[in-house]
Amino acid sequence: MKKLFATCLTLCLTAVLALPAGALDYTIDAPGDPDYGTPTSVGVVQTADGGAMKNEDVSKNAALIPPGFGTPSADTLGSGTYLTPNLAPGGMAVGTISGGSMPIVFPPASSVTVDSTASTGNTGGVSTSGGFTAVTDDLYYSGGSLGTLKIPSIGLTVKIYQGTGSSTLAKGAGHFTDTSIWDGTVALAGHNRGVTNHFRKIHTLEAGDEIMLTTKLGTRTYQVTSVSKISEIDRSAMTPTGENRIVLYTCVMNQSDYRWCVQAAAVYSA
Repeated sequence: MKKLFATCLTLCLTAVLALPAGALDYTIDAPGDPDYGTPTSVGVVQTADGGAMKNEDVSKNAALIPPGFGTPSADTLGSGTYLTPNLAPGGMAVGTISGGSMPIVFPPASSVTVDSTASTGNTGGVSTSGGFTAVTDDLYYSGGSLGTLKIPSIGLTVKIYQGTGSSTLAKGAGHFTDTSIWDGTVALAGHNRGVTNHFRKIHTLEAGDEIMLTTKLGTRTYQVTSVSKISEIDRSAMTPTGENRIVLYTCVMNQSDYRWCVQAAAVYSA
């Protein structure tokens, strides 16, 4: 009898456990007129130009540093100063390198007055033709340098050495051996990365910024006339123009095929 009872109980439990389980059906009534926000993914984007997305430069070249908090122009659209003024799209013409799509950026027309009669050095002579001064043994300083380059606006002071090889640029700025060291066109190169990144900020120079070159022949002051991005093989800026000029070259970060080129004209010599 006990076995029969146990068997019946087991069968009943098995039948109960075999029944399918199901969730309870229920509904929830939402409150009327819920205060949900309108979808933003389908809204019209309103911009300062009325919503039209023009084909214009929206890179960091066009970035503005906003006006100071509380200033009269703090809430004015399009106000502020350019983060990189020499690359600002509104202040210069943009062209392209022949055979490529990389833009060449030219600064605004300079108001610098070139002094073609800047003194040639401490001898008191005058250069009206921007001649050529070759590097000779008597122009070297005891430490092996040819002089010093100073650019106050970017806090640069660096020694100049003959040649543009890696070992030379590891010491300071390098002088292109086929250019003048004083009268005429002086061309220098420098690194923009690493420990000796002396020229890392030259692309931020603006028209009118001063560059000082000091050699055993004297000190000459130049003013920047252009800052441009050029092909790595473009050396046209070093071509003599009949004026006393200085040209600075450095690499463009992460763009090995291009170089920054700064040109400046002499305005004073002592």
